[in-house]
Amino acid sequence: MVREARRRAGLTQADLARRVGTTQSAIARLEGGRTEPDLSRVVELARACGLELVPTLREADDSDWSLAEMNLQLTVDERARQHDSVLRFAREGRAAMRASRDRA
Repeated sequence: MVREARRRAGLTQADLARRVGTTQSAIARLEGGRTEPDLSRVVELARACGLELVPTLREADDSDWSLAEMNLQLTVDERARQHDSVLRFAREGRAAMRASRDRA
């Protein structure tokens, strides 16, 4: 979240560090997940980037787990075929977008 805020603000790690009175290496550790700041620190870092952190509560979405459970029911060959199909779809979509852009 801090990395995203910093990038949206167009700041380097050193810029953000100067704004909050810390070091670039401290920001790097935080962004790399090697340190875990408390919520008040994240709010402070977001504000230093000119952003406001607005936490919200919403219903949990377990759809990823149901999809994973469905995929576990497939054989390895079925999963490989499914993967190939999705990959082919993505490539065809990318090619269509390029062709459309080239015509414009």
